Amino acid sequence: MIVYRVDQQLVSVPPRDIPQLVHQALDQMGKKPPQAEVAITAGSRGITNLVAITKAAGDWLRLHGAKPFLVPSMGSHNGATAEGQQKMVESLGLTPQATGMEIRSSMECVKVGTVDSGDVWMDRHCYESAGVLVLNRIKLHTCFSGPIQSGLTKMMVVGMGKIRSAETFHTARPDRMPRILDEMGSLLVKSGKIFAGLAILEDGFDATAEIHALSGKNILKEEPALLQRHRHYFPSLPTDKLNVLIVDEIGKTYSGTGMDTNVIGRRGVHGFEDLSFPKIKIIAALGLTEKAQGNALGVGLADFITRRLRNAIDEKKTFINAFTTGDMQRMAIPCTLDDDAELIKKVQERYGDKRWMLIPNTLHLGEIYVSPDLADELRPNPKCRVAAQPTSLTFHQGRLSLFLK
Repeated sequence: MIVYRVDQQLVSVPPRDIPQLVHQALDQMGKKPPQAEVAITAGSRGITNLVAITKAAGDWLRLHGAKPFLVPSMGSHNGATAEGQQKMVESLGLTPQATGMEIRSSMECVKVGTVDSGDVWMDRHCYESAGVLVLNRIKLHTCFSGPIQSGLTKMMVVGMGKIRSAETFHTARPDRMPRILDEMGSLLVKSGKIFAGLAILEDGFDATAEIHALSGKNILKEEPALLQRHRHYFPSLPTDKLNVLIVDEIGKTYSGTGMDTNVIGRRGVHGFEDLSFPKIKIIAALGLTEKAQGNALGVGLADFITRRLRNAIDEKKTFINAFTTGDMQRMAIPCTLDDDAELIKKVQERYGDKRWMLIPNTLHLGEIYVSPDLADELRPNPKCRVAAQPTSLTFHQGRLSLFLK
């Protein structure tokens, strides 16, 4: 089978001086931190410059008289254990040596209050601090739509509330999640424990585009505007209809659901409609990134996987994450074939070779590959540069070579 390389002209920004960007944002907030211990939330994966941003935030706090430390804020992720979450944070490069800050990891929580949907909890270390700097990337959520999706408020509610608040939040149907996020987030803000939020926006190539500091009391009011800014940068597929999508790697480094549902159009939630576009008949996932540490949530969004991916799954970690959300379909194991070569051969035999697209993952869409018919369709697209010559699909020990570095 031959394919054509397509380079998408996604929204890009020039390289940024990260420490300067962080300090400038926090200075412009016009608010001094508590002259005591301040917790910084940590744990969101796939954020470019995460270590530099986190270190700069800690440096700014120290410069203004605070004593910062890091708190893993990952809901039920990585086995829902203190040890597992600390290891995940360290695997992201957020070590005491790299950031100059201690990590305090615990699954113990303090009950902050109750809303209509249930109890609201906060990590004990965050609650006992003089204030919390909530640090996260603003982006579209993979399960629900609304004015606030994945970002600072969700980090407060689900990440900082560990498995207890995660269960409260995910008990709700997706169409009720925006309201519950607002209710739970408002209660946390009213607790007086949230000093500020540091919001990260990334461009279409996953580079740091903007950093905004919001006063704690203004997070829920100002986050919707930042989500709209994010839509300007968000990368997507250059067509709304595919027969076959091959995803080289999935994992929580790329999306909370392994594959971003906003990119592939599949929610994977029973009783809740998928997105209108794109429409993709068959999705095949070839591998699980090592950075996911075995958590393969979202594997159930695929129709086919390889034995390599299946063997990489830590079923306990994946189960805890899926069980907390309540959406068990997202961890269902698809049809498994021996390797990349066999998978692609079988899919081609059954579903033909038209309207194919191959991508490295759902986060990095600057370089993709398409079948000849799609190449002809995309050539007039001003945002796509289609290679003049085709590329043959080749395999190294059964593994697709296109995205091997």
